[in-house]
Amino acid sequence: MGWTRSTTHSIGGYRCVVCGADVAVTTFGPWQCPRRTPADPYHVLALVPAHDRAATIEHDNPLIRYGPRSAWWAFGAGHGIGESDLVELVGRVAGDHGSTPFARSDALSTELGADVWVKDETGNVAGSHKARHLVGILLHLVVAEELGLLTSRPPLAIASCGNAALAAATLSSRVGWPLDVYVPTWMDPAFGTRLDELGARIHRCERRREDPAGDPSMLRFREAVAAGAIPFSVQGPENALCLDTGRTIGWEIADRASRLDLRLDRIVVQVGGGAFAACVGAGLGHEVRLDTVQAEGCAPLAAAWERAGHVEHPERAWPEVMRPWPDPHSAADGILDDETYDWLAVTDAMRASGGAPVVATEDEILEAHSLARAAGYDVSVTGSAGLAGLLHVRRELRDDERIAVVMSGVHRT
Repeated sequence: MGWTRSTTHSIGGYRCVVCGADVAVTTFGPWQCPRRTPADPYHVLALVPAHDRAATIEHDNPLIRYGPRSAWWAFGAGHGIGESDLVELVGRVAGDHGSTPFARSDALSTELGADVWVKDETGNVAGSHKARHLVGILLHLVVAEELGLLTSRPPLAIASCGNAALAAATLSSRVGWPLDVYVPTWMDPAFGTRLDELGARIHRCERRREDPAGDPSMLRFREAVAAGAIPFSVQGPENALCLDTGRTIGWEIADRASRLDLRLDRIVVQVGGGAFAACVGAGLGHEVRLDTVQAEGCAPLAAAWERAGHVEHPERAWPEVMRPWPDPHSAADGILDDETYDWLAVTDAMRASGGAPVVATEDEILEAHSLARAAGYDVSVTGSAGLAGLLHVRRELRDDERIAVVMSGVHRT
């Protein structure tokens, strides 16, 4: 590859928000804090911005437009790869990624008596926002191949039986990278068929007698990573780069609002593992209030928020503050993570923006789905759960408040 002159970027490196360990932006595979161990897994790397924010590039593909703000781009640029070559690489790996619609919903605004704007991710790659998180990891890997830092292809690994797995299989199949998907025993066989068609290797994970508490799919995933697999994960503690290109959704909303001369007051975002809300908050900045939504049948973030208010340094008390939720249940099954893995980033974003967690009732979750479908969004129950949070707080809204929600996760029959 004949590289052009290296380009500017906005990422200075990574720092663990728990122990303060630093990782250079030019490091290959900055998945996890170097001080994380099986006995002490409570670490997570955060992106450290450079002093100057690099300009965007005029392009329809957000991975190119916001490339200079991204860690995978900084990794390549730090090793001397220039802008035109990085742009070409995106075209090969993720050329079909594009901006998704952000527009006012007249139907929802009328129904709720508020000014409601919707970011519609149902038409994104694999039908949800999940590919936004994973594609930055894949771009980092392909850059490493170009540099000769990676000379073989260890399998990618993910623990999921929903939109994240589908996005992972879609992305990995395009570049021919082997993918192992660790799923619970109750996974829908029809979903397994879709993963099979994309070439993923499925591992159904039964609970073993000797297993510790927790999701057996996640346990098997972590065993695979310990054995050399690459964590192709949407959980920041497992792979910090999932918090990189996921920010494009917030940047798109901010840029679209700016072009429309639109003041956005609040965004309400559904939360499972937390990477989605963390990235929306990081992309939009602290000027827009971030509220997060979980179901009453699984609300570990709201519980942790309450506990964290009584601890001076909650990041140092991670296992005491963020505790697994017993018996998660809801029709919004895609946000039933028993832990909010990226709770530190999410709570920081809420606190800085004046937001708070919302616990929606099951009736509100089902009503939100009905309203979203009636308004024309081809979205799943999980994907419309942000709207359920808006239903929950509707009486608290100011008359002039402008609110955004995200529809993500196409309805599948």
